[in-house]
Amino acid sequence: MKKLRWTALSVVALLLVSGAAFGVFYLQAELDTAGKVDFAQELAIPPLAPSTVDSAGTRTFDLEVRSGETKFLDGPATRTWGVNGTFLGPTLRARKGEKVAFSVRNGLAEATSLHWHGMHLPADMDGGPHQLVEPGGTWRPQWTISQQAATLWYHPHMHGRTADHLYRGIAGMFILDDDKASALGLPDDYGVDDLPLIVQDRAFDGDNQFDHSAPFMSTGGVFGDEILVNGTRGPRTEVTTRLVRLRLLNASNSRLYNFGFADDRPFQLIATDGGLLPKAWQTPRLQLSPGERAEIVVEFEPGETTELRSYPTTFGYDALGARLNGADDRLDLVQFRAAGTLADAGALPEELGTAPDLDTQPVSETRSFELAGRTINGAKMDMTRIDFAVRLGTTEVWEVRNTNGYMHNLHVHDVQFQVLDIDGERPPPHLAGWKDTIQLGTDRRYRLAMRFSDFADPDTPYMLHCHLTLHEDEGMMSQFVVLGEGQSTGRITTAGHGHP
Repeated sequence: MKKLRWTALSVVALLLVSGAAFGVFYLQAELDTAGKVDFAQELAIPPLAPSTVDSAGTRTFDLEVRSGETKFLDGPATRTWGVNGTFLGPTLRARKGEKVAFSVRNGLAEATSLHWHGMHLPADMDGGPHQLVEPGGTWRPQWTISQQAATLWYHPHMHGRTADHLYRGIAGMFILDDDKASALGLPDDYGVDDLPLIVQDRAFDGDNQFDHSAPFMSTGGVFGDEILVNGTRGPRTEVTTRLVRLRLLNASNSRLYNFGFADDRPFQLIATDGGLLPKAWQTPRLQLSPGERAEIVVEFEPGETTELRSYPTTFGYDALGARLNGADDRLDLVQFRAAGTLADAGALPEELGTAPDLDTQPVSETRSFELAGRTINGAKMDMTRIDFAVRLGTTEVWEVRNTNGYMHNLHVHDVQFQVLDIDGERPPPHLAGWKDTIQLGTDRRYRLAMRFSDFADPDTPYMLHCHLTLHEDEGMMSQFVVLGEGQSTGRITTAGHGHP
């Protein structure tokens, strides 16, 4: 009896100690760098990638994925990967109607890939897990740009290794232009009043190397306590124009960012993943999940200084999960210092892009997708299985739910989709344009309309997946093919996958 009583007391004591330890950990889990960053480094602007144009008009880019070292902190340099450099890659730029070609050489000691995130293109040019580039090998994709002006990006996409390769540094922007957008008079002097901002978090170990381990009780994978923007830690930049366009890219593996300024000034959202909104939308905050992009225009006054900041997020986690997954953090990202005199190019135009119109199209198929744990419709990714097929030239509506309380988002390859409604209500303004990645609130129904055009391939699939890269690597990904007239595939396993 005495022994049993002692055992019970020991258990109670252990629980009390553990509870106290967890309480201390919980209180210390919140990160707040607002007002604490010295902004000692000039913001790096990724160079525009050089290209050549042949007699047929094809624009060719030469890219090499390579390893190297990058200096982020005092002390030893960090071992990193990059494209045409040691960390991140150049900004690719092309116009609607151009044929583009790439020579992608893999200089690493292991296979990798480059996926053109947000691009409408043939499946075998997509750069997904079926288009690996072996060490020393070269991949030569080519296609014609057939979509409107937008801010896209590129990153690795191997099955089971995406998180690792992205975290090491393989990523870059891919900017598309078109005649209509160019004629609007928006800020477009790259690196001056049109700034790319690739926002990432990183954790470092005691030897200044990237720490890939996930924090205690994290559900999304790695969360870093250092913020890099374009690979710069603590960046500042001088503003020389009254209006500045910022191309925001959440290129983190897991972290949410709720963008806003330290002085709470409003800004104009002008574009989302797939291009310009019909009209600018003024807001002081904008939340982006991993993989999402947005273009905003900010107004500055001569001589002022302010910081772009990430505030605690507005949705995505419950109270406990928010603290343990970085969603309660307040982070200074970039400092802007306005010159004493600013060039003034006028006001934003009233009309920008064209509103999505898929809600007016006949729907050929409605499919349901449930994201839970690390599965989509109860199944994990299988490279040998095609989960469903869609028909070329048709419009489908996908009803998507996140059902298990974890934070998830959804990225669909090849298409830009229209958010028809969320739980039967019209989407908010920041979701009213073209999207290819969307954060999913728990137990809400998102109806997404998408049209499959131009490219059919019965043998090579596109992906849909959660863009928290740990979730993707652990199986939260599905495959589909686009079939032309008379085409079929015998590789579909239909049980519970992608059907009404």
